[in-house]
Amino acid sequence: MSNKSYSRRQFLSLGLGLAGATALFGLAGCSEGPSDAAATSAAAATGASAGVDIDKDAFNELVASIEPAADDVIEANSWAKAIKDAGTFRLGATRTSAIFSQLDERDGKVYGFDAGLYLGLIRYILGDETKYDYTQLTSDTRESVLQNDTVDAVFASYTITDKRKEQVSFAGPYLSTQYAALVLADNTDINSVDDLAGKKVAVQSGSTGPDVVAQYAPEAEVQEFSKDDECRAALEQGRVDAYVVDNTLQMGNVVKNPGKYRIAGGAFGPEEYLGIGVKLGNTDAVDFINTFLKKFEDDGNWEKLYKISLADRCGVDTIPEPPAIGA
Repeated sequence: MSNKSYSRRQFLSLGLGLAGATALFGLAGCSEGPSDAAATSAAAATGASAGVDIDKDAFNELVASIEPAADDVIEANSWAKAIKDAGTFRLGATRTSAIFSQLDERDGKVYGFDAGLYLGLIRYILGDETKYDYTQLTSDTRESVLQNDTVDAVFASYTITDKRKEQVSFAGPYLSTQYAALVLADNTDINSVDDLAGKKVAVQSGSTGPDVVAQYAPEAEVQEFSKDDECRAALEQGRVDAYVVDNTLQMGNVVKNPGKYRIAGGAFGPEEYLGIGVKLGNTDAVDFINTFLKKFEDDGNWEKLYKISLADRCGVDTIPEPPAIGA
């Protein structure tokens, strides 16, 4: 592979009891029993979860188990055929999310939920998950790299919205989420979305964060930053009081930085769905990826990937059902 630099339901809080654990890890309807939820909440709050580091062997074994598509399946789809003919997949993604796609500099590989999906898809098309050219994205460059035909697909915890559908097409969805507010672990002032009134709140530019904060915390002072690490840096430096983004990303931030952060109160905002972005109108790409996702689910790999990337690392016992593809 090569690099190119471009640049459910409610989680009431880590450390705040049953409802907290249920909602953070309740993506797409996950639930837990009282004792398990309390233990999960306390463990995640301190970073002392079932296993912070991903099980690399299990992850790599899962990816390696993906059987490449038959030649006639590739030939029947213009998008997949073009990738096969080129011999490489042009991937738009990130490598800084502990839950979704994290580069491990010790072995040079990426791990996480998104990573498992895109590596599986690349292997499905090309027979080798390492055959890709990587383009690094921020939340406000995802549309442009597709419009400019720089990448074949975007895997970047990409929320499907009607506005974005005017610029790109989406395969999936493959996961559902809500929003949550991240604060420093020693912050005792902010314990719910209601406490964001009058506070400085970081969001990622180009994301749905600004609109969600405007609706659910209209008296907050919003400050936009390009990337997750910039938002967290502003939080750590005291330039903002809280950081609002997708609750799965917040889960990753807490797991990756034990003792540094906590989730302040419940997840809020509408349930959102994550999809895979492709060039607008490319129905072959959408159809091919959706077929792959359906097979991935039917083979039990979605459940395995969720367990490896999220559940095992955060002390979650219940695996949710994936959202309906094409919904």
